[in-house]
Amino acid sequence: MERAIELLKGGDFPGCLSQGETVEEAVAMIEDAKRGWLEVSLELGHSIPEPTRDLAIAFSGKFNVRVPRTLHKLLVEKAAGEDVSLNQYILYQLSSAVGIQQPRKVSRSSEEPVR
Repeated sequence: MERAIELLKGGDFPGCLSQGETVEEAVAMIEDAKRGWLEVSLELGHSIPEPTRDLAIAFSGKFNVRVPRTLHKLLVEKAAGEDVSLNQYILYQLSSAVGIQQPRKVSRSSEEPVR
């Protein structure tokens, strides 16, 4: 049986890594690793970097992308062919391209799942 292992980096804590067999365990472990990193850094007299922006603020979920008109037209046509919004179509395609599995799409006209 294959086990999933989640690996997390400490962000503002250079060299700080942790892992766990679940996301929850990995998050708990990275928090513990961050505390240890801070304790050791303070004991050794190392400077502590200022925290970076909160991810919730840094990544709003919105961004603008300029595309050629021909690509825009093609994307609109593909979305219409799937009977979904352009936004939903692009979200699905981007997610698929980076390996994120999206839930089944829902048709705008019938509210039935599109397969």
